[in-house]
Amino acid sequence: MPAFRLSEDQLTFMDTFGYLHLPGLLSDRIDRVTAAFEELMTSRGGAEHDGASRFCVVPGLNHNAYLCTLLDDDRIAGTAASLLGDDYQYWNSDANYYTGDTRWHSDTSWPPPIRFFKFAIYLDPMTRDGGALRVIPGSHRAGEPYAEIVHRELNGDSPWGGIHGRDVPAEALETQPGDVAVFNHATKHSAWGGSDRRRMFTMVFTERHTGESLHHFREVIRKHGYSKRDVFGDPGGPLLGTAAPERKRHLEQLWEQIPDDAPEPA
Repeated sequence: MPAFRLSEDQLTFMDTFGYLHLPGLLSDRIDRVTAAFEELMTSRGGAEHDGASRFCVVPGLNHNAYLCTLLDDDRIAGTAASLLGDDYQYWNSDANYYTGDTRWHSDTSWPPPIRFFKFAIYLDPMTRDGGALRVIPGSHRAGEPYAEIVHRELNGDSPWGGIHGRDVPAEALETQPGDVAVFNHATKHSAWGGSDRRRMFTMVFTERHTGESLHHFREVIRKHGYSKRDVFGDPGGPLLGTAAPERKRHLEQLWEQIPDDAPEPA
């Protein structure tokens, strides 16, 4: 059980606003994380990235032994356990060179059938108009009037009379390398401006699912079309091959529910 825990105030903030900014959480590891990130991206064709469009590796950290150790870090594990319980489960990761604007969206269907929390790590300084993550506080609270209005407007053809996405009132999480931004998948978020090689990778965690929530988790897996090879790599790949028992405990549902072969497209 991780020793690191979020405070009650932080948990209340997350519940209310749908995000947390944790400055310097991984500052002691960020140089090695950056080197491992670049190693991963190069191994998957990132050296050819020309800035014309986003380059993404997904699943991401699953296939790099050092990045996998972030799952064992007491600060990451403790944050996930604080939000989702000690039996939380790892779901996914991606590694990105971002280019251009990212429009407003949630990372889940609406209303969200199950909970996911995304841990975003930026490897370059991010400013409000230079590609920083922007969030609309409270927009994750599906079923409440404010969140439902935000969802409706952002999914319409002309939100709030057609204002530009960059002008939507929001909180910009200006970050430095080593910071971690955590947000509920349902929270509306975006990014505007910045370079054509913004480096960011994420880890996504969910709770251990049973009953109806397990059905929804299986649906998410089906829609992604993953196989065990996609997620875990070759036999003995780093996600499982370097895992101590505690990490394996948080990979159980992924291993149990991911099919051996990718499912046929729906």
